[in-house]
Amino acid sequence: MTRKVFNGFLVSFIIICVALCTTASGEDNSIKLGIYLPMSGSSSVYGQAVYQGIKVAHTIRPTVLNRPVELILADTMSKKMEAANAVEMLIKTDNVRAIIGEATTNGTIAGAAIADWSKIPMVSPTTTNPHITHNRTYIFRVCFNDTFQGEAAADYAYKTLGARKAAVIIDIAQDYSVGLANVFERAFMSRGGRVVSHTYFQTSDQDFTMQLQAVMAAKPDVLYMPNYFREVAKACRQAKKLGINVPIISADGVQTKELLELGGDDVEGLIFTGHFDKSLAVTPLARQYLNHFAAATGKDAGPYEVLGADAYFVLIDAIERAKSVRSTKIRSALALTNGFKGVSGVITIGSDGNAVKNLVFMQVKEGTFQHLTTVNPIDR
Repeated sequence: MTRKVFNGFLVSFIIICVALCTTASGEDNSIKLGIYLPMSGSSSVYGQAVYQGIKVAHTIRPTVLNRPVELILADTMSKKMEAANAVEMLIKTDNVRAIIGEATTNGTIAGAAIADWSKIPMVSPTTTNPHITHNRTYIFRVCFNDTFQGEAAADYAYKTLGARKAAVIIDIAQDYSVGLANVFERAFMSRGGRVVSHTYFQTSDQDFTMQLQAVMAAKPDVLYMPNYFREVAKACRQAKKLGINVPIISADGVQTKELLELGGDDVEGLIFTGHFDKSLAVTPLARQYLNHFAAATGKDAGPYEVLGADAYFVLIDAIERAKSVRSTKIRSALALTNGFKGVSGVITIGSDGNAVKNLVFMQVKEGTFQHLTTVNPIDR
């Protein structure tokens, strides 16, 4: 063998060794986590907040099982079909080990069906609809569900506010709104109350005159609007102009600064069920995360950022306890999550995939969200 040929073989051998070492220690050695969120479209406020929360959490815990965690993001564009496509792509093309998402009910339902069928563990950070986890083995959430949220709202209206007649305005296009309204109405009536007005609208409607006139005619003691922040802000503005002066209760979909920006003085006094209040964040991880988030972004973390972080931390904790990236083992570890001291509070997840955790009642006062009371599911 000539020196020239030998040198050629030597160079080729070195190149192959470098490639193999890079593969062993680089991207292929990472643990890939898929994230599908509405980064654009009508629900992008929620998706962008959740993703920012996840990214900051990732900087705190960038590795697990001595391997780097790689985040792979897919934009659902706030559409059901795109959510389904995103999950399929993350599983089939990107070969992710687990998934976090989505941020809204419609998108999560579409994606959860595919993840569960594919036996890929999925953790929803913010989706409260009970159908997300129902009869699904691989789907989990780190937030409370609408059964708890709707019943708590009915209890607050009946016992704390002394309401006996309720009006409900529902976004018929959103499974989130419809499901919550159904829970609230059943719970309110079971306590002895009556639903005296029940009206619908479509997402992005601008005029709520017909629905609000029905409310005025029914003369309720409380108005329940379990809708997203844009529609709630618009309806509150029009309610004030019409002179409607009853307490208004909403749900977790309004706990965003955009509600205050859109609603201004017209949302003053609005009460809602929420996931998180900074004054109650007392776990060591909460203090670490909130300080880290403020330093990294120059602002305070809101509930959607916090729940995004909790979804990430709970998933990383499950992988660590599983000592494996096999989907069956991650799933089993998620189902055994017990007393995890997260950012939003202490989280326990049952074999049904649902988180058992506290709920907070908040109210808009002087242009900010202020804590009213905390409801523990164990006490109910």
